[in-house]
Amino acid sequence: MAEVPDPEIPMGLFQDVEDLKAEVARLTAQVKTLTEDTDTDAGKAFTDDDSAAGVETEEEGQFPPFILLLDPPEYDYELRALIEWVEGVLVPGYLGEPSADARWCHLWFEHTVAIARLHALWLAWQELTDPATCGYTGPSVWHRDHLDPCMRELRLSSGPFAGCTKGEHQIDHRMPGIVPSAWSLTED
Repeated sequence: MAEVPDPEIPMGLFQDVEDLKAEVARLTAQVKTLTEDTDTDAGKAFTDDDSAAGVETEEEGQFPPFILLLDPPEYDYELRALIEWVEGVLVPGYLGEPSADARWCHLWFEHTVAIARLHALWLAWQELTDPATCGYTGPSVWHRDHLDPCMRELRLSSGPFAGCTKGEHQIDHRMPGIVPSAWSLTED
């Protein structure tokens, strides 16, 4: 039997409470289904309604790894996607004419430091331009905390493009001979 709304409670509040009750009941049933049926893949137990309600499946909840930690062919796929973003969004929208004080290399993808910084910038952009993830202030945070510092570091006259001019391309980076131990597991 349905509850009769109390005339003292505003109708909108009553409807909100009823919606919340229904959502709690749905989530409780989902948890029960997932915990009872351990033989089934948890990702398959989600319905289309769940994804529309913002429930992340196992695949959707995975974050992309940092590009320098990838091996081929994953590295190649990630680099190709990064190049599309840099050339399609970043360069036309944010880069002015290169100068001695603000360098840019058209072969930026051959500079490991640039790949690392731009990939981190792109990951932040993906997260901070989605209102569902960060609200409407995300783009402002991305500009202030990610874009501006990244571009400052990349485009410095002493940055990774220091040897590159319009007619020349140089990669004079110091490359580590050994991968830092924090990035690899070593057996003693």
